[in-house]
Amino acid sequence: MFNGETLDGWHTVDGEMWRVEEGMIMSGTLDKMVEHNTFLVSDESYQNFELILSFRLLGTEGFVNSGFQVRSVSVENSNEMSGYQVDAGDGWWGKLYDESRRNEVIAEAMDMAAIDEAVNRGEWNEYRIICEGRRIRSWVNGIPSLDYTEADHQIPQDGHIGIQVHGGGITLLQLKDLSIKKLPDTPGLPKWSEVDRQSMIKLLE
Repeated sequence: MFNGETLDGWHTVDGEMWRVEEGMIMSGTLDKMVEHNTFLVSDESYQNFELILSFRLLGTEGFVNSGFQVRSVSVENSNEMSGYQVDAGDGWWGKLYDESRRNEVIAEAMDMAAIDEAVNRGEWNEYRIICEGRRIRSWVNGIPSLDYTEADHQIPQDGHIGIQVHGGGITLLQLKDLSIKKLPDTPGLPKWSEVDRQSMIKLLE
């Protein structure tokens, strides 16, 4: 998903906040507050897939947090995305947040202590995320984390990949080794193109 040189295949409304340096996707700095949530969004949409990525989350002040949107869409006239977010950051590792939709944590690891211990703070970490059918699973540095099955059959099960840096922190996010493997589609799952997006999207004030 990343050629190490350009942001080809991605887009963002915050063009000044995302860049490629030293073969890495980067956002934020360690000398300036991130003022609002910002997302780098895949051009392509996916249903079933396995996503693997390596990232380093650094910060010195405020809410230092990131996350990876799956089966999500950009919100019109906004910098936000709506959909599932596999979260990253102290107090949030291994959780699944429903961004700009239910606006709450909808799942977390059975053993949050094990996930917390698996995190390499200030160093590189790997997330592996598998979306298949209505099921979302994740691993943090090889340790099983999420295993969530969507019970609401109206929730779309396709969409874009998004990389988030959360507002309100002096944060630097670095990513490398992003790869995705498409899995066979599951017939009959709802799609964003088939639902009333505006009724689902609920931005926080």
